[in-house]
Amino acid sequence: MNLHEYQSKQLLARYGLPILPGFLCYTPGEVEAAADNLGGGICVVKAQVHAGGRGKAGGVKLAKSPAEALAHAKSIIGMTLVTPQTGAKGKLVRKVYVEGGCAIEKEFYLSLIVDRASRCVSIVASTEGGMEIEEVAHKSPEKILTISIDPRVGLQPFQSLQIALKLGLGVAKHPPVHALLSALYRAFLEQDLAMLEINPLVLTKEGNFVLLDAKISVDDSALFRHKHLQLMMDYDEQDPKDLRATKAGLSYVALDGNIGCMVNGAGLAMATMDIIKMKGGEPANFLDVGGGAKKETVAEAFRILLSDSQVKAILVNIFGGIMKCDVIAEGIVAAARELGVKVPLVVRLQGTNVELGRKILAESGLTITPAGTMDEAATKIVAAVK
Repeated sequence: MNLHEYQSKQLLARYGLPILPGFLCYTPGEVEAAADNLGGGICVVKAQVHAGGRGKAGGVKLAKSPAEALAHAKSIIGMTLVTPQTGAKGKLVRKVYVEGGCAIEKEFYLSLIVDRASRCVSIVASTEGGMEIEEVAHKSPEKILTISIDPRVGLQPFQSLQIALKLGLGVAKHPPVHALLSALYRAFLEQDLAMLEINPLVLTKEGNFVLLDAKISVDDSALFRHKHLQLMMDYDEQDPKDLRATKAGLSYVALDGNIGCMVNGAGLAMATMDIIKMKGGEPANFLDVGGGAKKETVAEAFRILLSDSQVKAILVNIFGGIMKCDVIAEGIVAAARELGVKVPLVVRLQGTNVELGRKILAESGLTITPAGTMDEAATKIVAAVK
């Protein structure tokens, strides 16, 4: 789950991290009031959407007065912000964050991520603050330092010293750098985060560090431990299909293809998408119904697939272990009868109660193409689309 910038800063402020004062606003009038309450001087009006690259797309603007902040708010609130992360459709800006200004001396990039290869939390730091880290990695990889933190001992002073020296801050800045990184690392662990990005982290002319921007992703699997984070979920930023899937306990990710996939198990789902690609097709989604889904869950999964206008065919690929094939079949039939299937449907069932599941499908009266193997199923679904 992604947090907005203002939410990320509210969370990080609880750990004593340096955040500038700011206000969340929904109308231009609120923005003008916020600018006045920030002292009437320089402030920044920032679009609040779940996407990077807001500044380049016109979603972040500097204002030197409340009147200028008001003018910026009128152009930003209600705009459709298009960035590389939003896709061509863009995202509607419903609210902005108005933040006070500061005198910037230097800008840096800093992030903490879960490094699955090393089974550690890694800190990524660079002198190229304000730039997209992917661009820096491509053009100037030598400017990036990555340090993995051993979870058994935590962040060590020598590691924060390495980062301070890499950023050109010198030994004198080691104590505040270590304090900053320690607080970020503690927040990362205690809040079960998947990613924490500060871009830029700035050093002011007064010699202080400030988190000028903050982006946080929370591990969805850990949300049950953090009710305060669940309350931060912004439904307006969610794809309606993603939201329905989350409420139904399904793992769903929308893609750009036209073949809907319903599979049980993440590994099988990935293999299913791979074989569709191998056969020349394009999967429209990743959808894992899990190992213990009930008939109602399967029916809801099927409804989500059929609600996607770009889906031109559906492939159901189920290996019944804990999940029984007859339960899957009953869910498919119930949803298909309710909604009416107007696209080709290929079903491959194997495993527990497979014969009963096939019998339910065969006697349903629905137009369903059976398949015995994954290869056969992928071949038939791609042919049906073409």
